[in-house]
Amino acid sequence: MISTKKVLISIIIFNFYTFAQSGGPDGELSASLRYLSQRYTMPTAQTKGILNDIGTEELAHLEMVGAIVYQLTRDLDSKIVKESGFGDYFINHSTGVYPANSNGSPFNAFCLAVSGDPITDLNEDLAAEQKARATYDNILRLSDDPDVNDVIKFLRAREVVHYQRFGEALRLLEEDLRPKKTGVGMKDCDNK
Repeated sequence: MISTKKVLISIIIFNFYTFAQSGGPDGELSASLRYLSQRYTMPTAQTKGILNDIGTEELAHLEMVGAIVYQLTRDLDSKIVKESGFGDYFINHSTGVYPANSNGSPFNAFCLAVSGDPITDLNEDLAAEQKARATYDNILRLSDDPDVNDVIKFLRAREVVHYQRFGEALRLLEEDLRPKKTGVGMKDCDNK
């Protein structure tokens, strides 16, 4: 439970960054849907399993981010809402946790990168994990709440682990494909 409540402008600014991790293109919702969708075209059980595990964990991260946002905003009074720039969001969602980016744009499936090519998708996943880590780094630069920072540090550490796991998946996949004369994805492309 987030116990230190410094409900002023700094918390609201933090919330905008945290919303980015909820519904932004590099956030937890995008990551979970991306990985759970990409798993179907992974050619090995091991790479499918890695994407399934990480995609499922990202859903848990979404819940953690939502809990932080809710705990920080649930007791806001109208004066703080007006002074903080949180008013437009508040009018539409009150203190509900709505998947939007830090600019207030709602989650959009256009940010999901699913190519159907396992090598391409795994490289996208490596980049996505680094973007998420960088966003958590930025949150830590803004937040002075030790309870919030503990959760964000945990989430940041998990993004690093996910990056390593995707690197492992890419290495395994490249090793598996190396001895074959065919490419990845549509097998008939190499025969033309």
